[in-house]
Order: sequence, then structure tokens, then C-alpha cells
Amino acid sequence: MSEQVLFDYTRQDAEGASCTAHAWAKVPAPLNPAQRRDLKARAAALLKARNAVLVAHYYVDGDLQDLALETGGIVSDSLEMARFGRDHAAQTLVVAGVRFMGESAKILSPEKRVLMPDLDATCSLDLGCPADEFARFCDAHPDRQVVVYANTSAAVKARADWMVTSSCALEIVAHLKAQGQKILWAPDRHLGRYIQEQTGADMLMWNGACIVHDEFKGLELDLLREQHPGAMVLVHPESPKSVVDKADVVGSTSALIKAVVEGAAQEYIVATDNGILHRMRQLAPGKTLIEAPTAGNSATCKSCAHCPWMAMNGLQGVIDCLEKGSGEIRVEEPIRAQALACIERMLDFTAALKAGKKPGQAGFVPGIGAA
Repeated sequence: MSEQVLFDYTRQDAEGASCTAHAWAKVPAPLNPAQRRDLKARAAALLKARNAVLVAHYYVDGDLQDLALETGGIVSDSLEMARFGRDHAAQTLVVAGVRFMGESAKILSPEKRVLMPDLDATCSLDLGCPADEFARFCDAHPDRQVVVYANTSAAVKARADWMVTSSCALEIVAHLKAQGQKILWAPDRHLGRYIQEQTGADMLMWNGACIVHDEFKGLELDLLREQHPGAMVLVHPESPKSVVDKADVVGSTSALIKAVVEGAAQEYIVATDNGILHRMRQLAPGKTLIEAPTAGNSATCKSCAHCPWMAMNGLQGVIDCLEKGSGEIRVEEPIRAQALACIERMLDFTAALKAGKKPGQAGFVPGIGAA
């Protein structure tokens, strides 16, 4: 049984810019149709004028998702966001998501300008894994390969051998296990436990959690499923074991969307941030989507199935960062170069898998990727 290092991210979430109350207070007010139309038109014109592209996560406001798709950008999970920003010709990237996503874009594209609608948009997993605490954790276990989830700061990634996202973590950890490697994992304990169960890898885990996924309840999910016996249950692996164990599909945001689009069921209970429902409804308009409950006697409702920091992103923020140059992401050397290695290793690995190559085959260099 892997031990866990305890660190309570709420210590950093008590006040200031990292406070959830601060985040909810900065969430833009709902727009009426005329306001939405005008702001989208202004933002689209600015993106074109500034040679910029909008890269949006599935969890942000639907208006931003629509704007990204309408202007040649992308709406995706964090892995595809990283690839897209690196490979796009635009010299300015506007990242609608949370801060680690903007940092990843800057790490991969140092020559590009990376802007965010609000630099205060952070992540409980990032907050819960301070670089200095994590460095001591790594120093205490030098015999392990350090694997960190994308939801971490650039400084934490600089200490890692590998970065992973939920769409590639299983394959990468299985590859390391096959090499005989022991793993130091951070920061999400639920995702780490799921990967450990699936792969049998020797994993020493940091104790972090996402405030959205940590709130889902297995008992309330059972009660909801009784009301919808034909529904498929879709769960993100950052959720507690009691929720994951009840899933028909466990996967990344892109995998859950694919399950809705391709699934034969009419109803789907979705246990991830409810921002994803916007894209699911667009791609599968005939399906019924039901939010998994964060309610119940044991709930604290810190999230109510939506990340307060993701919710801070809005159309006016896109306009402001393009007009004023606010929200610019900077990652200083040597942190950037050190963090780049673990991200590129992941991208090379996933590119090789996509091309049909496997570790050990010709054209694949262990620890580097596709040759």
C-alpha cells in the first residue's frame, strides 16, 4: 500500500487571490443576448487583428467555447490544448482555462505571447502542491520516477521526469511499470489511486484533490441511477473511488464526450465539471445529460460541480487581455527549460502511440519518444 504525504490545500485557500470566495466574486455576470453578440464580435475582431488564437478548455463558459470554435481556435482537454498552442501559427495565444494551462502553453512556446482572461484563475490541485514542499518530497525518494499531473505549477513540473494528463496517464504509468520503475505521483490522490489499481504500479502518492471532483458522492449517485436505470454513468478519474466504482465509463474529458456521442444509451449521468455539458449538448443534441450529484448529507458544496476558477473566464476578459495586454503569462528560466523536458516527453510518447508505435519498437526511443 502506497503511503501518502499530507498537504491540505485549504491552508492556501483561506484568503487572497487563491480563495474560492474571491473566485466566485469575480465570475462575470450573465449576459443578455445583445451583450453576448456584441462582446463576441469585439473579441473575434481583436483575435484577428492581434494574430491571436483562442484555446479554451471544456470547463469554461459556453460563450468562450463557441468563440474559440468560430474563430479557428480549439475547445479541448489539457493535452490537446498543449499540442494545439505549440503547433498553431498564431503568435499570441489566449488561454481560457486555469493558470497551469497558460503556463504549459508558455513553456512549449516561449517565443509566443500567452494571455489569459484572468491570471487569478488557478486550481486546487496546483495550490495543494507547493513547489518547495514537493521538492522535499522528491528529495526524500530519489529512487522513483517523478510523474506529475498537468494540474501543477511550472516549478513542480521542473522537478518531474514526466507530465501526464488524464487521457494518457494510464499508458505512461504502465510503460514505466514495464520498465521496472517505481513512481512518485502528484498531486491528485484519486487519479493516482485509479491508475495504481489499473496498472499495479508501485506508486508513492501526494495527497491532493480537485474541489469539484472530490465532491461527487457514491451514495447520491446510486439514488440518481435508481431514477434513471437506463442511463450510462460517465466519471472522471479525479473522483473518489466510491464514484469511480459505479461508472460505466471512466476517462478524460475528451473520452467522456466521445462516450456520449458514440454511446447507444439515451441518458447519461455525467460526473465531472458541468462546463462540459455545453459541448456534449452540441455534439449529441438528441441525448439527455444529467449532472452527477455533489449534494447529500456529506456535501460541503465547495464546487457544486463547477470550478470557480474556470468560471472566472469570460468574454470581457478576452477583450481586456487583447486590448490592454493584461493577464500575460511569464515562466522564467531555468524553470521553463526544466519543465519543458517532462512535457515534451509526454507529447512525444502520445504522438508515438497515435502513430501506432509502442515502447521498444523501432522508431521509439525510451524516455524521449518518437525518433
